[in-house]
Amino acid sequence: MGTRGPICLLVATLCLAMASTPTPALASSGNAASTQAYVQAGYAALRVGVSRLARSEAGPLHVLAQVQHECPQVGANSPQDDESTQMSDEVIGAMVVSAIAPDLPAIRTFIHAVAGLRWSSGGLTHSIRAYTSDWKTLVSLSAPNLCGDVKAWGADGFRALPASTVTFVAKFMPAWVAPGFLPAQLTRYESSATRALVARCNRLEQQLTELEVREVAHYNDIMNALAIWP
Repeated sequence: MGTRGPICLLVATLCLAMASTPTPALASSGNAASTQAYVQAGYAALRVGVSRLARSEAGPLHVLAQVQHECPQVGANSPQDDESTQMSDEVIGAMVVSAIAPDLPAIRTFIHAVAGLRWSSGGLTHSIRAYTSDWKTLVSLSAPNLCGDVKAWGADGFRALPASTVTFVAKFMPAWVAPGFLPAQLTRYESSATRALVARCNRLEQQLTELEVREVAHYNDIMNALAIWP
């Protein structure tokens, strides 16, 4: 009696572990289903993003117009150092937050759709969840007060960044990701239908890439309007 309890518990635990371990066929099926669901969710989000490209591009242009109107050249005579780089990062963050604003419902739908997906590869599951976590951070951010922050920096003689800049950049930069993340490991689980959908995703991503190229010019315009050099 003294050993029967622990032995029974051990046997039960081993049986439970064996029952919960998927067979190769089940694992393969689960991997394929998760991959299909992930690609479908990504495609749906990309379609929304492409349909609203004009509105997304208007966001950074609004940031530029606001700087030109409210605080032109407010960073004049600021140093070019680590702090100016962080202020540049805040500019990028302001642009990204404003650009994704029209797509927030679609992004949240994507996050919800992929939240419970898992693969037999722990590394693949982790990378997808880390990517999703980055998007959760991005959609939670409010646009920073660029003019107010640069003014606060200048009021201190450009010696120390305001806490609002430091806090925003610390959240934004690690989470700044592009749409359409497709880890190479997913290819082994793609069906012919999934591969066809991936090809359509790639075509949509190309349109978003073209927008990003145009936004480089908007970034330069904003930095010039603020008179800040990273």
